[in-house]
Amino acid sequence: MKYSMQIFRAAALVVAAGAVGACLPLLITSANVLSLMTQAVIYAIGTLGVGFLLRQNGHVSFGHAAYYGLSGYGIVLCSKFLGLTTGPAILLVISLTGLFAFVVGLVIVRTPGIAFAMITLAIGQVFYILMAKARGFTGGVDGLVVEMSEKIFGLSSNLFGKPGSMFVVCWLTLVLVVFLLSLLIRSRFGALTEAIRENEERARFIGYKTVVPRAAIYTVSAMVCALAGTLSSLYSAFVSPDSLHWSLSGSLLVASLLGGTSLLSGTVIGAAVYFLLKDVLSEVTTHWMSIIGVCLIAVIVFWPEGIAGGLSRGARKLRALAGRS
Repeated sequence: MKYSMQIFRAAALVVAAGAVGACLPLLITSANVLSLMTQAVIYAIGTLGVGFLLRQNGHVSFGHAAYYGLSGYGIVLCSKFLGLTTGPAILLVISLTGLFAFVVGLVIVRTPGIAFAMITLAIGQVFYILMAKARGFTGGVDGLVVEMSEKIFGLSSNLFGKPGSMFVVCWLTLVLVVFLLSLLIRSRFGALTEAIRENEERARFIGYKTVVPRAAIYTVSAMVCALAGTLSSLYSAFVSPDSLHWSLSGSLLVASLLGGTSLLSGTVIGAAVYFLLKDVLSEVTTHWMSIIGVCLIAVIVFWPEGIAGGLSRGARKLRALAGRS
């Protein structure tokens, strides 16, 4: 009964959040602001993938940009060589991403700590070099134009190039992903993966298999990043090797740490803060990365649980003080 009430409340929040996001383009008339917001939401979805892996498995990945970037290339190549329209190509690419990530995950989740991070870095850079060098298929460093069908899942392809309509699509996607991941976290499977993260040896001792659940979490995180990459390629109608570079993975990781991975909302907040700071600071100075680095250090020192965790703790203290008075 309690779990059902939690699902009902979460569903109500999803509907409310979706409605709020759908109304924002009606209130904001600037195309530049809407475009920035759309890119920030896409970035937040990618950050969710990296943050979810860190939260459930305790693994730091420097290779998730591969899944982000390969989705765009996959759509183009499926349309070119398999003759698929954009909608089926998207479904096929995300499915193949999940299958590939699960196979890879079965191997690499066995490695702890820094070894896992280095393996993911190596995998990501291999795909980056392949996409940059295979000029005949990928266009090399020049990238590829994403040619879309007239209809994508029943929607006109023109909607995916306009900031206002694309913001609504990306926002609703973000809200749905947060809702589904929250259900997964609150399920028995989510509790099991958290237990494995805390003490894998003890979980094995009481009879649980640990490799497959960890690989499944890695798969989900990869598919979320692939979804973000798909939205990015549809919005820009372009994909290049830069979207597979390890620096993108590092940015997603920094954003998730800024916001905090204890709460799903934390990764979204971190992505928004990081993206907006990057956009503002890059207009002022070329040393914007140093400033973000200082901000990250300050957050880790004073708010180890991230911005969302710090705000949540502050809210609890205020409620406690209000209760005493």
